[in-house]
Amino acid sequence: MDDNKIVYAFVDASNLFYGGKDLNWQIDYSKLLKYLQTKYNCSKIIYYGGVETHKFKYSIVDYYKPIDLKELTKYLIQKMHNSKTEEKDIILIDKHLKQIKFYQKLESFGYELRLKPVKSYEDADGNPIKKANCDVDMTFDLMRLIGQYDNVVVISGDGDFIPVLSYLRHKERKVRVLAYSKHASVELKQMLVNDFASFTTLANILKFDK
Repeated sequence: MDDNKIVYAFVDASNLFYGGKDLNWQIDYSKLLKYLQTKYNCSKIIYYGGVETHKFKYSIVDYYKPIDLKELTKYLIQKMHNSKTEEKDIILIDKHLKQIKFYQKLESFGYELRLKPVKSYEDADGNPIKKANCDVDMTFDLMRLIGQYDNVVVISGDGDFIPVLSYLRHKERKVRVLAYSKHASVELKQMLVNDFASFTTLANILKFDK
C-alpha cells in the first residue's frame, strides 16, 4: 500500500477481456475495485473501453464530453422498437443494451469511465472488423494526469505502453502492472520485474461468485 501517496489506476478493458478468456473464472469488478483501493490505495480508477452506438450522435472531437449512457440507452430502445428495424438488428441492440448496463454498474461501483464508439469496417478480404482501440486515450491520460498522481497501477499487459511507463518511471512515478502473465509483453515483465502481478494468482480474491 502507498500510504500518503496519490495513486491512480488505469484499466485497459480490451486487454482485460481478451486476456481473461484463458481463465476458468470471471473477474468480479466490484472486488477488483476494492482490491485496487485496499492493496494500492488507489483514489481514482479509470476504465477504458468501447461501446456500440448504432449511429447515435456523438463526436469524439470533444474528449472532455463523455458519451451520455442514459441518452444512448433511450436512443437504442427507440431504435429497437422501430417497425423498420430488422430482427437481427434488434438482437444486436438488445445485446449492446446489456453492455451499457454493465458500464453503468461499473460507474455505480466507483469506476470512472472513458468510453469511445466502436468503429466498424472491412479488412482487405471484405471481412467485417469492429474496433475501439483505447491505447491512445489511456496513454494520453497517463501523461495528461501525471501532475495529479505519485504512483500508478496499469491493468494491461500490452507492450505498446512500455514507452509511456518507462517515461513515468523516469519522472519518478512508481509504476505497477496487473495483467495476465501468459498474454503480457515479455519486455514489459522484464522492465518491471517485482512490480508486475498476474491475475492468475488472485482467483481467491477477485473471482466472481455466481
